Amino acid sequence: MKKIETKEVEDEDAVEEEPEKKEGEEDDLEVEEEEEEKPKKMKTITEETWEALNVRQALWTREAESVTADEYQGFWHVLNGNEYSNATYWTHFNAEGNINFKSLMYMPSEVPPELKSGSVDQFKSGVRLYVRKVLISDSFDLLPRYLGFIKGVVDSDDLPLNVNRETLQESKIIAIIRKKLVRKTLDMFKQFAKESEGAKSEDAEAEIDADGSVKETEKDEKKGDGKWIDWYKKFSTSLKLGLLEDSPNQKRIMKLLRFQTSKSNGEYISFDDYIKDMKDWQDQIYMLAGSDADSIKKSPFLDPFFEKDVAVIFLTEPIDEYWLGQVRDYENTKFVDVSRENVKFKDEDENLVKRREKAYKAKFKPLTKWLKDLYGTSVMRVAISNRVGSSPAIVSASQYGNTANMDRIMRAQTLTHDASSPMMSMKVFEINPRHPLVLKLLDGAPAEDEENATPSAEIIDAAWILHDMAMMNGGYPIEDPQAHARRMTKYMQSQLGVESLTLEPEIDPPEGDEDEAPEFDMDMMQQMGGMNMDDFDINSLDLD
Repeated sequence: MKKIETKEVEDEDAVEEEPEKKEGEEDDLEVEEEEEEKPKKMKTITEETWEALNVRQALWTREAESVTADEYQGFWHVLNGNEYSNATYWTHFNAEGNINFKSLMYMPSEVPPELKSGSVDQFKSGVRLYVRKVLISDSFDLLPRYLGFIKGVVDSDDLPLNVNRETLQESKIIAIIRKKLVRKTLDMFKQFAKESEGAKSEDAEAEIDADGSVKETEKDEKKGDGKWIDWYKKFSTSLKLGLLEDSPNQKRIMKLLRFQTSKSNGEYISFDDYIKDMKDWQDQIYMLAGSDADSIKKSPFLDPFFEKDVAVIFLTEPIDEYWLGQVRDYENTKFVDVSRENVKFKDEDENLVKRREKAYKAKFKPLTKWLKDLYGTSVMRVAISNRVGSSPAIVSASQYGNTANMDRIMRAQTLTHDASSPMMSMKVFEINPRHPLVLKLLDGAPAEDEENATPSAEIIDAAWILHDMAMMNGGYPIEDPQAHARRMTKYMQSQLGVESLTLEPEIDPPEGDEDEAPEFDMDMMQQMGGMNMDDFDINSLDLD
């Protein structure tokens, strides 16, 4: 800041004037008294000085070891504009190479409102770009869409100052910075996960003291509070979006994902943890999608997996259906959706399984043919299943159609066109050849050579009830709820021994009876947190 100051100083250029001598006057040779000191001549001058207002060094240009946790959190509040929410974690680094830049990146603790409402495209980037400590933009697109919630700064001396924003976006230097910044951000997630889950860093070495004992490592106070799983639950959708939009970093993102399984007792585990717990004969990762973990646990699809003690990963977010359609495996271990057909286990003799399947197909051919004709286009195929468990039947998805969960998601989309298209969900009706209800239907189904034979009404109703049960077991809605209600009413009539469903006539109550007002229970009102009349002072009211 420029300062102007006015002050008086001695005039060194001024010439002293000597008094004039009169004629005849002689100089006194002896002077006993000292001459009086003459006053100095002064002049007024104006000085201009410059004072530095901000003498503090930019936080991101300092060494990370010299910055305290409070300083990091204080700068986070400046970036975030919210002093009540702290950063969960951060990374502070200098990138060196062909392109050099300094950066400080933060992980927020709360999901931004735009992401909560699903407005990802309207979300504004939170990375500020500096060139030689000069702010170029407070929301430069340096990170992909799935990492848009990250906030921080990037400062580079290699970028030009005299270009516009559009030209800078297309700069090769910016492309290199973007690539490095994404890698560093994913590394920050990885390091946070390791520290939170108690894993040691691969690059860390144990320190040994003079006695040969391992020193205990103190917690890094510069890092934010919180655990990886708590943070992951809030931002997992964004990470999974990266599987769809960032193919070069797909493997890195897969390492960060965590899921609940049928054996994890509510805990979240990684794909690596799942593979370590796989059976010796297991060479696939089994998954099942649904609205939440509690509903998935009740699915009949899990019955054979509980019997064999095999874990199934729970996919509880809508985006899981999308990335599972593009990502086929994890480190050469194939993903298998257990809600689809042809799920097989390799713990049994393959030759025995094939012979058993052939025998079942021959035995139940009359039933499968009749059920397909009866159900029509509601199912694509009727098949014999060996993985239904204790259920008589279940409806699964074909290999190329939508699953029941995906069908539910697609139908919920506001702008979905032709949601009733048969291509959206090709259903396979799987029957359990060992179940007594299925065997009873086989007895009542027409023989293979009796095409024109018509089963009894009871067998037809039972077949449709089985159809509706299988649809609900597979997660699909009942296509004809009214017909299902009529069949269930008929079943209840039979079970309860009701001869007729004709309604009874209306009752004719005697005249003169009036309903009494219910008694007001003051004690009950006070127990429910109501008004206490003892505290109500009517004399204090001004009724005038």
